[in-house]
Amino acid sequence: MLITAERFHRALDEMCDKLHIKREDSGILVCIEQQTLFYYEKSKSTLSFTISTSQYGIGNKEGSNKTPLGLHRIVEKIGEDAPAWTIFKSRENTGVIWQPGMNDENQILSRILRLRGLEEGVNAGAGIDSYDRYIYIHGTNHEEKIGTPMSHGCVCMRNDEIIKMFHIVKEGTLVYIGQ
Repeated sequence: MLITAERFHRALDEMCDKLHIKREDSGILVCIEQQTLFYYEKSKSTLSFTISTSQYGIGNKEGSNKTPLGLHRIVEKIGEDAPAWTIFKSRENTGVIWQPGMNDENQILSRILRLRGLEEGVNAGAGIDSYDRYIYIHGTNHEEKIGTPMSHGCVCMRNDEIIKMFHIVKEGTLVYIGQ
């Protein structure tokens, strides 16, 4: 079933109540079916970006390379002053700017918004933990594939758009990944 703004806010309210989490005025919805990321402020969608989630589908198991569902929180913002297209390895700036013709694997570029799952048994806990699985929102060298599932579990964005999001969101922002 397609996630709508109304369903998103209702689900977010219910989850925050259940998990005893204070709901902020802003948040992110990742809609896998639409391959779209929506940024909300005061319950209104203010920005939307076409994204790419996992080419292997939805799932939470470690090693599955699938995109996990549920409520997450941005716990780290990495890459503040890095130039666009900077390659990150193990969350570290390599100092290398990706260029066409370099490694064609899906790279982690420009900025990283690291996610922590907030739902025990869904995206938090042994063998399914989004944080331990290194699930991020990040830039990619495959911008031409944005809009089709192509990642290994993360949410991939165009580099200029992840840089824009990086400056808008703060650590602690809630992210709901739904179908």
